[in-house]
Amino acid sequence: MRVWQAAFAPPAAELAPQPADLVLVFGSFDIFVGPDLAARLASAFPGAVIAGCSTAGEIAGDAVLDGSCTVTAIRFDRGGDAVAVEADIASADDSQQAGEVLGEALAARPGLSGVLLFARGVGVNGSALIDGLSSRLSAGLPVSGGLAGDGGAFVRTLVLGPSGVSDSRAVAVGLYGGSLHLGLGSVGGWEPFGPARKVTKAVGNLLLQLDGEPALNVYKRYLGDYARDLPASGLLFPFELLNGNHDSVGLIRTILGIDEAAGGLILAGTVEEGFFLRLMHASTDGLVDGAEQAGAIAAAGSEGGGGAEGDRLALLVSCVGRKLVMGDRVEEEVQAVADRMGPGAVLAGFYSYGEIGPMRDLVDCRLHNQTMTVALLTER
Repeated sequence: MRVWQAAFAPPAAELAPQPADLVLVFGSFDIFVGPDLAARLASAFPGAVIAGCSTAGEIAGDAVLDGSCTVTAIRFDRGGDAVAVEADIASADDSQQAGEVLGEALAARPGLSGVLLFARGVGVNGSALIDGLSSRLSAGLPVSGGLAGDGGAFVRTLVLGPSGVSDSRAVAVGLYGGSLHLGLGSVGGWEPFGPARKVTKAVGNLLLQLDGEPALNVYKRYLGDYARDLPASGLLFPFELLNGNHDSVGLIRTILGIDEAAGGLILAGTVEEGFFLRLMHASTDGLVDGAEQAGAIAAAGSEGGGGAEGDRLALLVSCVGRKLVMGDRVEEEVQAVADRMGPGAVLAGFYSYGEIGPMRDLVDCRLHNQTMTVALLTER
């Protein structure tokens, strides 16, 4: 496998034609909304599967960029193949069905070894999308990816797939062939604080009550002065999801919006009544340590890959909330992953509105928030 990467910012230079099987593209909303991005990519990489999304920041090598576009081309040498399928998501209610459509299309072809999933980042229930996808795939199949961003505006996000650029779509890339392998790792690095509170009323990703009290009231009380900056300040104080024994289940939920009339919080993923939530906060050092752990887990779970430059791809998807917390030190978490990947790995990825990666058992993939997820693609 050979991996080649370029990054550009407006005015964009022409992309020289390159032989490739798969091209992953992550860029700012302004670049993605341009009229000719899909056409230029198709011209530069004829016959390649092209997929990606708009972001809240781009990752290229060990650097974090803003307002740019990163293009990563992969060529398989040992019989690997990639196929992209897509499904419409007109509203969050369509998420489950869209996942099922994607899963059925991917499973119809034999030899599926992994999936990369990219979807709109607003107007979507990421948990339902992944549940729908997983319901049509073999148990334990590695799935990674993330939800698109728009620079932190949370207004309109874009996805690139076979039909071009869309603001209402999910795209899944199926990796086929026994030579391809995805090693996955997902770690947060946030610290819990305050008591655990029971979810007493929730509908999908709308959290309405905690311990019988309007969830928005509880959240504002704990945030104090930060409450006046909601919903933006919600990225700094996510929830940890706990089971009935108050043990962490390995999922974090970000607050994407508020419903003043209902007294509720709009979360990036589903929560279920009867579970418990606890607030979290983070330091830069804690988040960097979490990113390093994610890289170590992904590297340990990979197979093949010898060490020559450009023979492996490390796909990093990290949350925009982590970027806000770390500020000018955000590149440290990417550099920590790069150190764990070692020579030969090309790093690409983006800052997202939801990350897709494994649970702690490294089997079931779920929607994460505030997490660094790493997928290391190798060809045996």
